[in-house]
Parts: sequence; structure tokens; C-alpha cells
Amino acid sequence: MSCCSTGHPPARSPPLSATLAPITNMLDTAAEQMMINKDFQAAFDTCDRGLESLDSMEPEDSRCEEFRMGFCILGIQALAELNRWQDVLSWVLQQYEHQNIPARIMQMCILLYSKVGEPAVMQEAARVWLLCPLNSAVSGFRTVAELYLLHILVPLGHGEEARELIVGEVGSAAFTEDQRRTALDVVEEKERRDQEAPFDPNVSPSLDVTAHPQGSAFHKLAAMLRFLYRKVTMSRSGSFPLRRLFLAAVLIYVLFFRLDPALPSSFIWISKLYQLLRQMWTAMFAPYYQPLAQSKEL
Repeated sequence: MSCCSTGHPPARSPPLSATLAPITNMLDTAAEQMMINKDFQAAFDTCDRGLESLDSMEPEDSRCEEFRMGFCILGIQALAELNRWQDVLSWVLQQYEHQNIPARIMQMCILLYSKVGEPAVMQEAARVWLLCPLNSAVSGFRTVAELYLLHILVPLGHGEEARELIVGEVGSAAFTEDQRRTALDVVEEKERRDQEAPFDPNVSPSLDVTAHPQGSAFHKLAAMLRFLYRKVTMSRSGSFPLRRLFLAAVLIYVLFFRLDPALPSSFIWISKLYQLLRQMWTAMFAPYYQPLAQSKEL
């Protein structure tokens, strides 16, 4: 309304120059090849040519960097679709220095390498990026810090480095006090699970999980039971039907586990599982049957 009253037209973006117009067409072509034609190699080649064109011209305005980021985002997606994820970081570093990588691209790289099971590849690049003071003012700084913590440091078991990140300058700039406490709880819980992962370190090599495929699943079940056992013992307000339902689910899981009691290697499994179930039973139902037993004695 103010524009109408003053007679001035609404503000518009300045028109693209003759040198940037072809760059826009190349970006549109790469997006079409990627999303519509599913020709990932052609999309990546177009992104590569677009980046080369940007390097050969003088930056006219901020839109040059926007085009560069657009080509990089499409190029990363194309490399991932081509199963060339191992080339992503090196290709990105050809376009940017470590400290100058846009936050959105850093987030994509962390998630990509985490998804393929290689989070260590991004550890150094993300650490350098987060420690750069100029990046702390970037809008995506907190998201990069969260991804670095949850998808790199915690999965790799770097607890001390994770704590330093949370309580140090990066954590102070990225997280609130409540978020820092939550992050520390996540790190401590991961370390606790890692300590509990070896179910019995004194088990002989003949009973190693590599020799028995069921071993890894049993360790997961045992860890789950111990974790839930602690939660049940600490909680006094649980619902009785829900506890019975949980116990039934555990028993069904064990039945589908198809453990053969005739095998000698099964004896230690049955014994440990029996002990765990007995502890769970006591923690769940003791508050109900103990008062009945006392009333009968009276």
C-alpha cells in the first residue's frame, strides 16, 4: 500500500547481466537432468562446467556465490546417485577452502558420509569449519555443530572431544544451556552402551559372536533388557498392563530367536537370559505379589 500511495513500483532484483544469464541456464539444465531425466552423470558434468565458468569470470555480485552453491548442491547429489560418494569431499574442496564451505553444503557432506558409514572422513573438515570464528555467525552454524556431534563424534566414540565441543567455545556459541546438558547426556549414554556391549569378556573364542551369528542379536537383546531393567527399577509409577505387554513382547522375541537348547553353545545363553528375565520379573511384579504374600501371613 505504501508503494501505491507514493507511486513507486515494488523493489525488484536487478536483472542478470549478459555473463550471468548463461550460468542461470546451465543451473536450470543441471536441475532438469537431475530431477526429471535422472541422468546423473550429465547433471554432474553440467555442474562442473558451470563451476568452471564461474571461476573464469570476475564476481559481479553475491549471486555468483549463490550459483556456485547451487551447482555444488546438485553435484553432490549427482555423485551420491552415481555411487561416487568418496569423491564428494575432495570435489567440494576444489570449489571452497575448508573455512569457506557454506553451512548447507557442510551439512550435506556430514549426512552423506554418515549414511554410507564413513563419518571419520568428515571429522577434520567439520572440526576446522566449526573452529573458524567467522562461521559462528552463520545461520546454519548450530545445525553443523549438532550433526558433527551426533553423526561423527558420538558414533566414533570420541567422548572427550565431544565434551570439549559441548562445553567449549563451539558449544557456547551453538547451544543453549539446556541443549548442552542434553548433549552431555547423549554422550554419557553412548559411553555406557559401549561399556555394556561386551556381554561377557571371559567367554571363550569358541563362543565368539563371529562364530555364532545369533551372538550379536543376543548381545543386543541383553543390552536392551539391562537398559529397560534400570528404567523400571528407577520408575515407581509404571502401568501394570504395559509391563505385562512388555514381558510378553520379550518372550515372543525369544521364541522367534529360535535358540536350539540341544546345542552345547546354547547353555550359557539360556542361563544368562534366564537371569535377566528373572530380574525383570522381580522388578515388574514384586510390588504386586509381595503385598498379597504379606496379607496371607497376617
